[in-house]
Amino acid sequence: MAIPPNRHQIQAVGQQFVIDSEYEYVKDLGQGAYGCVIAARHRRSGEGCAIKKITNINSKRILTKRCLREIRLLHHFRGHKNITCLYDMDIIFDVHGDFHEVYCYEELMEADLHAIIRSGQPLSDAHFQSFLYQTLCGLKYIHSANVLHRDLKPGNLLVNADCELKICDFGLARGLKAPPVGAANQGGFMTEYVATRWYRAPEIMLSFANYSTAIDVWSIGCILAELLGGKPIFKGREYVIFGPSATRPHH
Repeated sequence: MAIPPNRHQIQAVGQQFVIDSEYEYVKDLGQGAYGCVIAARHRRSGEGCAIKKITNINSKRILTKRCLREIRLLHHFRGHKNITCLYDMDIIFDVHGDFHEVYCYEELMEADLHAIIRSGQPLSDAHFQSFLYQTLCGLKYIHSANVLHRDLKPGNLLVNADCELKICDFGLARGLKAPPVGAANQGGFMTEYVATRWYRAPEIMLSFANYSTAIDVWSIGCILAELLGGKPIFKGREYVIFGPSATRPHH
């Protein structure tokens, strides 16, 4: 692959990154099923930045949709103090004019709640209240735009040294059609496989197609319980709703 102008190639998280020449690599931050993240620093300003590389976005339609969804929503929510900020994005094309990699330049945070909980460091009631309040502030803003996050978990709540918290990862988020005034918020038909299992609301595990903003509130309750107890409240590898000989009722 030819390196575009004003870009340079680095080796990080076990693969090649092609990033803006204005940024220098600092360290690896993590890797997931849909991409990997590094910390970088702007050469002139010294400002830190998280660069998220999203790969294979054209291999499956669902990956393409997830990438587009995250970029659109991060751009839409830009400016709220409890939602991670998308600074810029970059698309790298190959010699044939095709692209398979997208780079998102996002706000850099020192840690996430998952790492903080696992570290075992003591947290005060003031910490619990602050983290919960900031999460709810961010979620209220998301829900006010008729959007469901659908994947709230400690790893998607970023925290800096000043205990400022920001919600990230909107790859599974989706819009929620606003109901008529006075009508129940049913949310329309939606897919079942959303949210990490430990933080998944009962209506999703029961495969209900119509669910609402309540699924995100359930996830926050699970996160609060984990903050207080130091471990997931509903930890499990699988869930069983009906026995092997039972039949599911028809609705």
